Amino acid sequence: MRRSEKSLERIVLDILKSRARSKIYIYLLRHKGTKTEEIIKGTKLHPSTVRETLSKMYELNQIYRRKSVNEKIGKNPFLYYPTPPIELLKRHTKEIEEKLSKIANLGYNEENQKTVKIKIIDKADKA
Repeated sequence: MRRSEKSLERIVLDILKSRARSKIYIYLLRHKGTKTEEIIKGTKLHPSTVRETLSKMYELNQIYRRKSVNEKIGKNPFLYYPTPPIELLKRHTKEIEEKLSKIANLGYNEENQKTVKIKIIDKADKA
């Protein structure tokens, strides 16, 4: 794995809080509309790890899925896609704001009723 890929994986790991999730998410960014078997091969993660992680990521809205259209008899497997990175970053930003606000309010007590709310502003949203 190249140095830049390892660096990217560490950044995504910080947001998704799981090595398996970060590997799968990065794989899906590069290979949108991928079946479970392809994800297993591409990430080199254990099949049960991939299946469990995909399920968890879907519940957390970190990925989405669609049934593939197959003319053959049998199950139509899901195709997996990543939630856009900007959406994950917006959610992560809200988590950071909440944590920073809690820390900032540690010095205030209930008597003086002061509170601090930390807000990270995205200039792109203002334009």
